[in-house]
Amino acid sequence: MSLSMILLTIAFFFYLVATVLYAVSVTGRKWRNKEGRVTGNNWGLFGYITAIGGLVFALGYFVTRWITVGFAPVSNMFEYLTFFGITLSLAFVIIYGIYRSNVLGVITLPVVMLMIGYATVFVTDYQPLQPALQTYWLEIHVLTTGLAQGILAVSFGAGVVYLLRTIDLKRKKMTKRTFGVEFIMYTFITLFAFIVLTNAFNAFGYEAQFTYVNEFEEPAEIIYDLPPIFGPNEGELLSSDRMEPWFEMPHWIDSDSLNTTAWAFGSGLVLFGAVRLITRRRIGTLLQPFVKRVNPDLMDEISYRAIAIGFPLFALGGLVFAMIWAQIAWTRFWGWDPKEVWALITFLFYAAYLHLRLNRSWQGEPSAWLAVVGFAIIMINLIFVNLVIAGLHSYA
Repeated sequence: MSLSMILLTIAFFFYLVATVLYAVSVTGRKWRNKEGRVTGNNWGLFGYITAIGGLVFALGYFVTRWITVGFAPVSNMFEYLTFFGITLSLAFVIIYGIYRSNVLGVITLPVVMLMIGYATVFVTDYQPLQPALQTYWLEIHVLTTGLAQGILAVSFGAGVVYLLRTIDLKRKKMTKRTFGVEFIMYTFITLFAFIVLTNAFNAFGYEAQFTYVNEFEEPAEIIYDLPPIFGPNEGELLSSDRMEPWFEMPHWIDSDSLNTTAWAFGSGLVLFGAVRLITRRRIGTLLQPFVKRVNPDLMDEISYRAIAIGFPLFALGGLVFAMIWAQIAWTRFWGWDPKEVWALITFLFYAAYLHLRLNRSWQGEPSAWLAVVGFAIIMINLIFVNLVIAGLHSYA
């Protein structure tokens, strides 16, 4: 294992310990002085110090990998997802230093770990840059966009805490609000289940090899790391001991990525159902004890300020710098590529959020829901558009 990967592994465990410390800080007993008076809870401070340690090691990974490969390590899914997690942890460290909200660490740091864990599903080896990426605009565009998305992700964490704190999830009747919170919990469980599932198949060395006809009407080969539900265009299975695909996809859909997505959501549904059956409670109610002493107005403010900072950065990195790079690489600043379209959708959504926020009726719970939806748009662009829909950004 390279030095950079060792540092990333250490950072992951620092984040894990910090999450535990923050969980203890919001549920455990407070400290007492020599006179027996309650003096507060220092577990949050310990968690903050540990989170800073995790960030230091994560930045160590980033710097050492950059030195090794000679360019910013944000050119493929593993590198970008890892960088996304690092920027989220950086944003959390800064915002926690201002607001001292321990419960934000309980929600945000697990997302950081899920990002890093999900990143390891993809190829972690160094890869040569595609010609379009061999420019300093890689650092300018991608690093700015990743930093912006990390800050915007903090608004998601604060929004989730607000919803858990203010919505009554113990009512027997399922409402749109309780369904929305449960769906958020399902996405967390889905990502966790997928990471475990993928690593299990990798541990057993599972592979299913196909020949197929690609978008250029040429024969090609592809290897699946999970059992094929969706097969490639005119695909023929070469691994005789593997199951045949159930459906054949057209050439314009990345069948392997779609197959991976199907396994992710399916495994998440199974685990989600198992937890519900065992606990006989909604998943959100299991987390509500962590947020019962949270000030919802503070979470609303944190969510808003994160978007107010992250939005102009995203506009700069995700649109302005991207257009300049597109003009240099492809001689046009806009081409309706799927990634470009979703970047525009992200920009317009957060612009609408800031506009609606001026109206008092959109503050509080409506604002929290918008923060959740905004993060969902970012993740659709990052995962679904990147992996399933073929386009000029498919190399990422």
